[in-house]
Amino acid sequence: MLSQIDLTKVLVLDIETVPQYPTFAQVPERWQQLWQKKAATLKKEELQTPADLYPRAGIYAEFGKIVCISCGFFSSSGRSYQFRVKSFYGQDEAQLLSDFSAMLERHFSDAGSSLCAHNGKEFDYPFIARRCLLNHLEIPSLLNIAGKKPWEINLLDSMELWKFGDYKSYTSLDLLAASFNIPTPKDDIDGSLVWKVYWEENNLERIKTYCQKDVVTVAQILLSFRNEALLGEDQVLWV
Repeated sequence: MLSQIDLTKVLVLDIETVPQYPTFAQVPERWQQLWQKKAATLKKEELQTPADLYPRAGIYAEFGKIVCISCGFFSSSGRSYQFRVKSFYGQDEAQLLSDFSAMLERHFSDAGSSLCAHNGKEFDYPFIARRCLLNHLEIPSLLNIAGKKPWEINLLDSMELWKFGDYKSYTSLDLLAASFNIPTPKDDIDGSLVWKVYWEENNLERIKTYCQKDVVTVAQILLSFRNEALLGEDQVLWV
């Protein structure tokens, strides 16, 4: 099935998210109370406080926000591919979501188009859809799956593809990349540090670079699933 997909109609993506406030102390009172209830379900140690757990708020659409969406698409180049990578990032979440959605509707809205992300069905796709709603934006048609039949949903997930029906395990992007002998995308930071790079270092460029590496890695994994040659450095174009 995967071998029959036209890769030039697949948009590979990854998102980076952070808590909406730098620290728990700066969260409005109502939201502090709501986070306290959420944090109670996340505690692994008795002494952990809601403030201790607040860096994890970024993975929940109600408490977090998107600061970067990186995406990449294949284009044919003779007998090989080129892979173009672009990012939508910044302080203004509504603007980056609007720009990303406009690109999707412009270039990936026909019936044959699809998205691909690692753990996208559990995280990236619903997070984008929820944050669009919370920013009073329309959900992009590819992500607006309410009422659609399973065969009408064009959302690929490299982690789900790797499961082969096994629902017991989680395989990280880093582990899957290592399994296929693909260079790690986690050579600078990992997801647990994005909030610190954003709120303490104010370094969106570093976050963008990290996000783009994940996108290229997912693309390499897709090619590996199809037993095709990996992208060389000269085949990846940064736009």
